[in-house]
Amino acid sequence: MEFKIQYLSFYLIQVDGKGEEAEKHVKHFQTLTTEQYEESDLKTFLDGELTKIVKRKVDRHAKSDSAPTKIGRFIVEPGHELTSNPNYNLFHKTRSAEDKETFREACDQLAQMYIETSAVRGGALVIATAKLTKFSDDPFVFIMKCDFEPKVARITDASTLIHNVEMAITTKNMKSVQYPFMPEEGMMDAAELKIHQSSHSRYFEDFLKWVEFEKSMPEIVKSQVYGMVKEHIEETYNEESDERVEFEQAMEEWAISPKRELQERFTTEQVVEATSQIVEQSPDVELKVKLDHVSVKALLSDFGDSIHLAKVNGRYILMIESESVMFEKGFSPLEFLKPDDLHEVIQRIQMKE
Repeated sequence: MEFKIQYLSFYLIQVDGKGEEAEKHVKHFQTLTTEQYEESDLKTFLDGELTKIVKRKVDRHAKSDSAPTKIGRFIVEPGHELTSNPNYNLFHKTRSAEDKETFREACDQLAQMYIETSAVRGGALVIATAKLTKFSDDPFVFIMKCDFEPKVARITDASTLIHNVEMAITTKNMKSVQYPFMPEEGMMDAAELKIHQSSHSRYFEDFLKWVEFEKSMPEIVKSQVYGMVKEHIEETYNEESDERVEFEQAMEEWAISPKRELQERFTTEQVVEATSQIVEQSPDVELKVKLDHVSVKALLSDFGDSIHLAKVNGRYILMIESESVMFEKGFSPLEFLKPDDLHEVIQRIQMKE
């Protein structure tokens, strides 16, 4: 992929102090045209970065809530056009700028919006429009944020060895916004963008107030499970019964707990039926469970098929069926085990006190 920069604006962000009392400043350094960019050191600095941003893989529904790369969609009320969204209008203005002054004006607005985010740090903000002429004459908008690198030195000569460099920046861990999102080469959606932020501060989710981001798979599954449980409560318990109140309170605590214990409320058949509904929509949903210090990672679809959970003498037993057993890294005598008969193992467990 070869991008041709149309316009590029470079800003310096400085943050003095911490928390709510911090003073934030943004200073415009320069806005470059295609010809000026080609002759500048920024071309070397950013070489390959736009391609890296566009090619960076992203799941529409991330496997984790803290996934660094996400897809966002401009929020539009039913019956309204994209032009009703302030964020879209500013991106469109930036993207369609036909002269240096119009582009600079749009970039100033974006830079000002950015420093108003709660977790912003000092560094360089680079905003550019660039064409990927292989696919389209319509440019992309790229917003790139490089944080300052502390304790950076430049090698000088044999006598001084190094020279301290203040306010150094690097493309390592660079945060970025790409608009529009390109799900496949040559396909672009004017209603979507892609963000990448390696930290947990969620800079761009704060920055883009009128953009909603696709829910992660854990969020989707949680919502589906919660809906199924609520439906079960309504069908099983009287509206004001003590059992229903207790169950609803337990579910409220379950919904906000990062770590949860087994509830022991549904039969295996009910759970298998519930999981089948989720797996039908999302076959790759993961199942992660921990029994004391033993962690197991599988697919939700494995439960009831090759993974079984039982209880003996008040203790839990997780049984896993497989065609083979593989070992990785550290060696152990277990690799030479001739497995016992299942009934012998169960009997041994039952005899435990």
